[in-house]
Amino acid sequence: MTVAMEGKYGTPLGLRVVARARDSGSAAGEKPWYAREILLLSPQGQPVQYGIVRIDLTHVDAPTAAAIRAARIPIGRVLINAGMLRDVHDVSLLEIVPGPRLEALFGRLPQPGRTAPHTYGRVAEISLGGHPAVELLEIVVPPPAA
Repeated sequence: MTVAMEGKYGTPLGLRVVARARDSGSAAGEKPWYAREILLLSPQGQPVQYGIVRIDLTHVDAPTAAAIRAARIPIGRVLINAGMLRDVHDVSLLEIVPGPRLEALFGRLPQPGRTAPHTYGRVAEISLGGHPAVELLEIVVPPPAA
């Protein structure tokens, strides 16, 4: 959804990494992967998308892996900039009612008796060069209630 969100805001989006993890693939037969929980930010610094992504780094070259680990721009933009052939598949759309943690990440304070606005997201897999490499969850941050 990186391209769609950039199109909506007319500019590249900022990135805030909430958490990250990596595995060097030390066990026999395991592949190295990198995962992170993020917020994409509008030009004004407001969260516009929440995401969790996990990528098998054996399907990207060393400079692309380094750019992903640097966590300065969204993984989707890194892959686009690297000219990687991407195929998004196994997409499931979700309707979500954010709980207290997501509401806090979205910058909203809990209000007694108020139900958080519903929003939408997707889970999907992305193949790189014909190989399943990326698993993701992306949730659109709903606009503030009027």
